[in-house]
Amino acid sequence: MTTTEIISYGYRDLPALMSRMTGAEKHGPAAVSTLDALWILYDRVLSDVRGPGRDRFLLSKGHGPMAYYAVLAAKGLLPVSLLSGFGGYDSPLGHHPDRLLIPAAEIGSGSLGHGLPLAVGTALGLRAQGLGEPAVWVLLGDAEFDEGSNHEAVAFAGAVALDRLHAIVIDNSSATHGWSGGIAERFAAAGWSTATVDGHDHDALYQAFTTPHPGRPHVVVARVEAKN
Repeated sequence: MTTTEIISYGYRDLPALMSRMTGAEKHGPAAVSTLDALWILYDRVLSDVRGPGRDRFLLSKGHGPMAYYAVLAAKGLLPVSLLSGFGGYDSPLGHHPDRLLIPAAEIGSGSLGHGLPLAVGTALGLRAQGLGEPAVWVLLGDAEFDEGSNHEAVAFAGAVALDRLHAIVIDNSSATHGWSGGIAERFAAAGWSTATVDGHDHDALYQAFTTPHPGRPHVVVARVEAKN
């Protein structure tokens, strides 16, 4: 008789899972900046991540896949054995997620400025189908706001009151056109509910993620240390 050991992974296991991913172009610091937000989202917020009524998560931040893959593996949505092949020719784990290769990925991403418009479209599509329960989440980097498509998406989502839409912006002061507090102000001016928190504070992230925002889309600006 043989038994299969089921391994359960927690937050403290994430650095070890990330360390399995070797090779060039890992964007380690950028990935680490997203790790806490991704963990709280998948561990405590997203519901039914597999079924048709699932919450949708879209990774827009192009330099965040290492953290994303580690969290997916910890949650059993990706085989841990695949992590060591990250970025390899025959690996499904590319430097940008591919939804055709990774079942848990909702979109193929990587181009700056595309994630938020796609999230708006996803929220609109769910609304058109009468699916009012699934939430749509998108994680962006602050530098993506150098792209005009994001500003158009912010304005449109506020105007049509996409209240099932949630954005997480990892802010490390890398946006060319940014200023302190400017991201939240930009969203607020377009009618969004906003919260700005320490991007490594788990309780603050959870509270911000779950803040009620009836009739309005919601953004959480997660401040992390600046990178040169």
